[in-house]
Amino acid sequence: MKNLRWLKQFSTGTTETGNGNGKGDETPSSVDGKRRRKLKRKISLGEYKRAVSWSKYLVSSGAEIKGEGEEKWSADMSQLFIGNKFASGRHSRIYRGIYKQTDVAIKLVSQPEEDLDLATKIEHEFASEVALLFGLTHPNIITFFAACKKPPVFCIITEYMAGGSLRKYLHQQEPHSVPHDLVLKLALDIARGMQFLHSQGILHRDLKSENLLLDNEMCVKVADFGISCLETQIGSAKGFTGTYRWMAPEMIREKHHTKKVDVYSFGIVLWEILTALVPFDDMTPEQAAFAVCQKNARPQMPTECPAAFSRLIKRCWSNNPDKRPHFEEIVAILEGYWESYNRDPEFFLYFKPNDRKLLRCLPKCINARSNSRKPVLSMIKGSISI
Repeated sequence: MKNLRWLKQFSTGTTETGNGNGKGDETPSSVDGKRRRKLKRKISLGEYKRAVSWSKYLVSSGAEIKGEGEEKWSADMSQLFIGNKFASGRHSRIYRGIYKQTDVAIKLVSQPEEDLDLATKIEHEFASEVALLFGLTHPNIITFFAACKKPPVFCIITEYMAGGSLRKYLHQQEPHSVPHDLVLKLALDIARGMQFLHSQGILHRDLKSENLLLDNEMCVKVADFGISCLETQIGSAKGFTGTYRWMAPEMIREKHHTKKVDVYSFGIVLWEILTALVPFDDMTPEQAAFAVCQKNARPQMPTECPAAFSRLIKRCWSNNPDKRPHFEEIVAILEGYWESYNRDPEFFLYFKPNDRKLLRCLPKCINARSNSRKPVLSMIKGSISI
């Protein structure tokens, strides 16, 4: 039997590997050992019982942990050390830990024994998430390390994002207080990650601030692919379980949908970043869904919102999916804004997105303004809408 040191944290009442006195089996002298010592803490009786009830599904006497068959993504659980739990859901727990000397997040998902339909759905979401994450490499997509399939418990190991979720960060800010340069950076990270996903034929289908994670450098990575799918596998949205406040109207109506549902959700997320508010916070999720579908309601745009952002947001959350831009265009627009803002921090005060050709000439316009010190408002008034 493998040396399942990670499991001993539950049987000893601490979150460090070791024997009953709380000390490890060996004296850690490496960086890995130092990290493990930091994870030590006492757990409550209730947490201990829940942990044991989950861990019994993962190991049994004389058995290996890897479940049914070996996969390329199968985890070597002897290299996994579980630390503090930092998030939980109805059927999941997320822990911080170490896997092969790397800080990781460990998501454990359990199938309810009393609900076979839900158990099947959870297993399908696990299989889908692992299949989609495996092999994806991009600076703005969460890094997948390994997984373990041992029904009724599944385990997914990804990189640990120390900054937590974008929703958590925004909750800590005052309304309308996020600087425009940071809004732009966060939006670009998300758009680039989504552009990559769509280029791989993948729809996320649950893009929201809770599923966007931050590192210590405020870099955003797209995460949580449990209800994602390949573009070739799209059907109707019947029985779909996304999040109403961010969900495109065609999905709420359970109609056929395309990758443009992610663009709609991106528009809501960009509004969130600008306002640091929860969309439709004065409604229940069901009320929000009804308002979006039946009344074409959208979150209220703040009066002080720069036209550059408000125009893009309104295009993204258009009721007609065909009028929503692709992420390739969104990235190009935001990159144009970023370059222009770096040349002139007052860019958002005068820019009006009214000309198709304007984005390509923005840096030149800013240059001209810097050289002549004359306003360029007359240069950007104008013609057709982009």
